[in-house]
Amino acid sequence: MIAQVRGRLAVKEPHRIVVDVNGVGYLLFIPLSTFYQLPEVPGEVCLHTHTHVRDDAIQLFGFHTRDEQLLFELLQGVSGIGPRLATNILSGISVDELISALSGGDLPRLRAVPGVGKKLAERLVVELRDKVPNLRLPAQTIRAALAPAEDRTVDDVVSALVNLGCNRKEAVQAAEAARKELGAAAEFEQLIKAALRSLRDA
Repeated sequence: MIAQVRGRLAVKEPHRIVVDVNGVGYLLFIPLSTFYQLPEVPGEVCLHTHTHVRDDAIQLFGFHTRDEQLLFELLQGVSGIGPRLATNILSGISVDELISALSGGDLPRLRAVPGVGKKLAERLVVELRDKVPNLRLPAQTIRAALAPAEDRTVDDVVSALVNLGCNRKEAVQAAEAARKELGAAAEFEQLIKAALRSLRDA
């Protein structure tokens, strides 16, 4: 899984970009919120990425912030929302507005987003209302205590645990416990095993 792409911006379009990484061009689909934060070609970029695997293709989706990526992954967990629609939703509403609308059950605001009708707006609130309040917990909790490289690794562990069905708060606690147990040199595979062990023994 490709978790991050850093390189020179070779192509810049509203919904997709190409990043040149040592001579290899990576095509990334992006929301408009990320597009507006990009430098002009050939500026250097570093994006969080989500790897989407289909039967006929492997697609990369890029995000300027970790919050965008986390919301993208949450949206994909809702029935009827694929990666393209999740990207379109993030293009039509800011991260802060989306979190507020989901937390507050603001159906009119959600329905104003292109591609979101009445039924989908209701489904978004029902399925995500209780998940978004802790969305920024990993960044708030972990960045205060860890160096940048460690932060990224622990964030990846948290994301993996959530994808496995764990509650985000429990995932953060398990990731922090694993880091304390194994130390700063521990790699992702070691941390995820220790975190899963921590959750199992809790």
